[in-house]
Amino acid sequence: MRRLAAISLRTQLVILILGALVVAQIVSLFLFVDERSLAVRAALGMEAAGRAANVVRLIEEAPPSLHASILRAADSPLVRFDVGPMPNVQVHDHNTSGPVVERIRGLLGAAGDREIRLDLREIEAGFPAIAGVPDGMARMHSRMMHGRMSAIEMNLSIALGSGEWLNVGTRFQRPPLQWTWLTALSFGLTAALILAAALWFMLSRLTGPLSRLAGAADRLGRGEHVAELAPAGPSEVQELTEAFNQMQARLTRFVSDRTRLLGALGHDLRSPLTAMRVRAEMVEDQETRERLIATIGEMQQMVDETLAFARGMANAEAYETHELSAFLRDLCSDLAETGQDVELSAEPDLWARLRPTALRRALRNIIDNAVRYGGSARVSLAPSGDNAEITVADDGPGIPQEDVERVFDPFVRIETSRSRETGGAGLGLAIARTIIQGHGGNIELANRPEGGLTAAISLPLVSDPGPTEA
Repeated sequence: MRRLAAISLRTQLVILILGALVVAQIVSLFLFVDERSLAVRAALGMEAAGRAANVVRLIEEAPPSLHASILRAADSPLVRFDVGPMPNVQVHDHNTSGPVVERIRGLLGAAGDREIRLDLREIEAGFPAIAGVPDGMARMHSRMMHGRMSAIEMNLSIALGSGEWLNVGTRFQRPPLQWTWLTALSFGLTAALILAAALWFMLSRLTGPLSRLAGAADRLGRGEHVAELAPAGPSEVQELTEAFNQMQARLTRFVSDRTRLLGALGHDLRSPLTAMRVRAEMVEDQETRERLIATIGEMQQMVDETLAFARGMANAEAYETHELSAFLRDLCSDLAETGQDVELSAEPDLWARLRPTALRRALRNIIDNAVRYGGSARVSLAPSGDNAEITVADDGPGIPQEDVERVFDPFVRIETSRSRETGGAGLGLAIARTIIQGHGGNIELANRPEGGLTAAISLPLVSDPGPTEA
């Protein structure tokens, strides 16, 4: 059931329709097989009655020397004829009415006013050989009737004008269940028409709007601007689209309000901090003055990084499609030119949609941390399913396991010295994760067994690069 639930809605609908058609066809065959069997049996009974009436006429009109020849000519794998002094159908077990008897009397006309006995019964054991019929003809008949099946035995005894009896014996089986090419063609055409109508409905009325909605949700999750979707499809899908539009508007308004608030707060703090720095310079005690200036400088750095964090959340930059190995090569070359020990190992032809300036900033923060605490950074790029995985490894002291997740919180610093040279305000990793998650990716930190830290960054790939500009 889990595998079936993972199949697309379109495939599930095709399986459901085909399954329902097959079941309906099987039920129809079994419902009508009895009616078909009765019709075939009635036709065979009428055919045997007609042949019996014709044999009666021939025997009564032909000289006795020809009777044996007439009986041999009339015998077949289906019906046998013989003339004897006694009827094979006894008085106590015969029927004197019914369509078969009436058929014989009608064919005999004026000569039909005679005694006719009929015995009709079902044989469960199948279709044994008929006495007087050659074995070869019996085997051929058995093959024609598809082996051993339940059969109906009909015995007739018709009184002749000479005082003898014409005894007629026949057996016919239930006709086998048949699947003709015409039935298969009819089933195939019906299935094709229903599937075509269902797929047209799915594409135009259901899966189309759902696919557009899924694409819009994915772009919204990466921070892209998504135009309001026009409701389309069934009423339930239209309600879902309208709910998505409302959710998008509320989220956009919420993030925008919080971003403006954070930016305004950081901007407004700059003026009092500048005034405090001016006043701190006037303090006569040198030790007190230096401490005040250092504290104000630290606060100023926190304000600057807060403003940078707010700008990173604003997502004003447009998305572009980039080849990741070339993107990382340019970034690592720029860092190496500044004297940082950065090594790159990247597989080519991995494309992703990026906000290049924002992502460069996020990766620069992570590589800077690796160089600052580990002395060097080893950057690698490789595919991982539908994602590209960028790994930044260093040989530093690592992070206590209980702080691996906490370091992504704003203003959290594992380095406790408060020095602006050895650590920032604690927003670097928070900004990096915000930017990476805005691209639909994720970042995880892990301590290496041999020492050091690894930052694993995943970004969704695009199969078709298309135009390089968003």
